[in-house]
Amino acid sequence: MNIIKLNAIDSTNNFLKELSATQILDNFTTVVTENQRKGKGQRGAIWSSQDGKNLTFSTFINHNPAFTSELYTINIVVSLALIKVLEKYQLSQLHIKWPNDILSENKKICGILIENVIKSDRSIHCIIGIGLNVNQMAFENLPKASSMAILKNILFDKEVLLNEILASLKHHYNQLENPSLLWKKYHSYLYKKGTPVAFEDTSKKQFMGIIQGVSSFGKLMVLLEDDTIHEYDIKEIKMLY
Repeated sequence: MNIIKLNAIDSTNNFLKELSATQILDNFTTVVTENQRKGKGQRGAIWSSQDGKNLTFSTFINHNPAFTSELYTINIVVSLALIKVLEKYQLSQLHIKWPNDILSENKKICGILIENVIKSDRSIHCIIGIGLNVNQMAFENLPKASSMAILKNILFDKEVLLNEILASLKHHYNQLENPSLLWKKYHSYLYKKGTPVAFEDTSKKQFMGIIQGVSSFGKLMVLLEDDTIHEYDIKEIKMLY
């Protein structure tokens, strides 16, 4: 397995994206850094991480889905791979908050950002960015954030964690031949599924809905008060929790 270790870099996703554009990479080629100066999150947010305390890395997969609608299964693979490793360390109340945050005890401990580059031969370069809060003990002005160390009151070996996550990614990626099983597991961890949740749309209007699941295109399916089910993409709503 090709692991590129860098002391400091703006973004592991950008570095790996540029690398994949200039040379042929093996699947699961990984770039990891101790200091990510301009880490990216969903909706253009900045992912902030204390130097040397957490796992910030990106992994490359050359994916060849039969249909574009199968692209979201990569999100499922990554989320379940992380959940499996965290369960080993007995993190409790683990959930996947749509579209791809990992929560423990209702606190965000991991963020995932997957960027897809469609090539001329229709293959897709998937750049999988992962930020896992491992040994950071304080999150200023981030009341919904936590770390493995805070939740378990011990420090963790980041090198061991990285290798376990990459092995879990490989294992779950090889299960793509049985997508229905992956979807079933994903929905079993989906945060607030089946319960009333407050949402806010792009016009700042707040409303209640009940999460039914996620569509094959990665849209959140919400049962509204008029008994209709509406599908939302990541830019259309945010969950208030």
